[in-house]
Amino acid sequence: MKKHLLLASALTGLMAVGASGAFAQNIAIVNGKAVPKARVDALAQQLARSGRPVTPEMQGQIKEEVIAREVFMQEAEKLGLSASDDFKTQMELARQAILIRELFADFQKKNPVTDADLKGEYDKFVAANGGKEYKARHILVEKEDEAKAIIASLKKGGKFEDIAKKSSKDAGSGANGGDLDWANPSSYVPEFAEAMTKMNKGQLTDVPVKTQFGYHVIRVDDIRTAQLPPFEELKPQIAQQMQQQKLAAFQQGLREKAKVE
Repeated sequence: MKKHLLLASALTGLMAVGASGAFAQNIAIVNGKAVPKARVDALAQQLARSGRPVTPEMQGQIKEEVIAREVFMQEAEKLGLSASDDFKTQMELARQAILIRELFADFQKKNPVTDADLKGEYDKFVAANGGKEYKARHILVEKEDEAKAIIASLKKGGKFEDIAKKSSKDAGSGANGGDLDWANPSSYVPEFAEAMTKMNKGQLTDVPVKTQFGYHVIRVDDIRTAQLPPFEELKPQIAQQMQQQKLAAFQQGLREKAKVE
């Protein structure tokens, strides 16, 4: 009899441990249905991936959100909404979106942008934007005769800023007295850049410069060595751009290889 009592006591203890262990895997029982803790973990991970830090204070909110979702899902199931064609269509669209997102994430994980890639891209940027920068002003007019008359007026003492505000077709710079701020010659159309780079600080064009926009009267106010941001400062921006380019090429490659009839 004593053996039976001891065995029964041991079994009861094991059952209690098993029940508490199972309960530890759940955060609640809603209308008799267990809500697993894994849902809380999944939602927390989703928030973390979106850039929102999951603080200890948020854990309670996440738990309440998961419980609320279970309550609402049970009601939707009771009403038979999961069997509707609209629900099935939305589920299929969601499945497609998630699967495609996972495909792109897998590609980026397997094809990372290396530091060598980033440095190479930065060196191209430096080559294209290095050298000298010019702080220039211009007055843009439609006809060559107008531009010649403006040059003559300026040589007689006319104020460049005032004439630009009054006569320039380039409304943006004209309002600022023709100021184009600091820029690399590559920022301008070739004819403008060629004329500007032949000028010295403080020099005014002797003849109008013709471009696709009209006739320009140019004055160079200052010249300096290009002020480019260091590699480390631009590195995140370059990385994002190169990742997007790689992903776009991957997408285009798949689309081109696909047999579409």
